[in-house]
Amino acid sequence: MAKFIVVGGVAGGATAATRLRRLDERAEIVLFEKGEHISFGNCGLPYYIGGTISERKNLISQDPQGMRERFNVDARVNSEVISIDRAAKKVVVRDLVAQKEYEESYDKLILSPGGSPFKPPGPGMDSPRVFTLRNIPDADKIKDYIRNNSPKSAAIVGAGFIGLELAENLRTLNLEVNVFQLSSQVLPILDQDMVPEVHLSLKRNGINLFLKNSVEQIAEGPDGRLALKLKEGTLVTDLVV
Repeated sequence: MAKFIVVGGVAGGATAATRLRRLDERAEIVLFEKGEHISFGNCGLPYYIGGTISERKNLISQDPQGMRERFNVDARVNSEVISIDRAAKKVVVRDLVAQKEYEESYDKLILSPGGSPFKPPGPGMDSPRVFTLRNIPDADKIKDYIRNNSPKSAAIVGAGFIGLELAENLRTLNLEVNVFQLSSQVLPILDQDMVPEVHLSLKRNGINLFLKNSVEQIAEGPDGRLALKLKEGTLVTDLVV
């Protein structure tokens, strides 16, 4: 009986684990996820912030108990794989709750750890009003900040799918939304002839686009707001994502 370890439990890792089970009913499958949740919908996070998705639980398609009961996958959250011994076929895992480390052997190893949001270096990036959006705790922080502080404006750095979905949802909350993209178009994955209609739709919905521009520095601004030094110009806002 083969033993598989899957590192990363969101879209890629959880899908790999369930596919392995369909291919081999007898295999031992252990899934490690550094965060608190597995198998959640990243693209739903902006809609949870905006209120279209009203219940937090609706973001999660599967939890560790469900993975065990339905797929016989041993899913362990708050568990960070910190090293791999390929010769011995072992990984070292840190239990982030108990703050203990242990080894786990494997026959086959699948790596799907995802990535981390990029924060430009420089002063001000550690402000409590500068957020990232990658997982459910990130969405919770943004949602709580908006509910408790009633900001009037937001700056979104990055105009990919998540950035534009967040822009849409912050507009539904009546915030002034400014989107910054270093390239000459939003959604760089699209062909250039498809983009003008997207740009026009964003502007029609009151979203301000700053193309070929970037946030280079963040400082305290007037009235407790954030002052952004841009590649071209300056802007004052209440929060940055």
